[in-house]
Amino acid sequence: MRWLSDGNLEYIGRNDEQVKIRGYRIELGEIEHAMTRIEGIKQACVLARERKTDSGSTKYLVGYYVAGADGDHEGLTEAIIIEKLSKVLPDYMVPGALVAMESFPLTVNGKLDRRALPDPDFGSSPDEYVAPNE
Repeated sequence: MRWLSDGNLEYIGRNDEQVKIRGYRIELGEIEHAMTRIEGIKQACVLARERKTDSGSTKYLVGYYVAGADGDHEGLTEAIIIEKLSKVLPDYMVPGALVAMESFPLTVNGKLDRRALPDPDFGSSPDEYVAPNE
């Protein structure tokens, strides 16, 4: 909030990482913490994104992660991450999309540049089975 010159207050927005999706208030930092507790994930960031659909728009969660440099991330797949998150988080807090990254983009000040994170690719994932064609 801030005071305007005419004496009214202007609401600017939330100053924390809380979002509302499908009626649930979600603290993004709680999801990020759960992701970094998974063995093989070194860093994590979760964003609420919006996708346009025929009936309007839909908000969903995207989990970005950087795997550890050691061999401790061998066998770390999206399915395993989702499974582990589902054990510690309610369904509405499990990200609908995951994006593996080599490193996170940083601002000139060395902070995470959330705007530079890519949109998830909803095409085929490496874990998704594709039947052979004849």
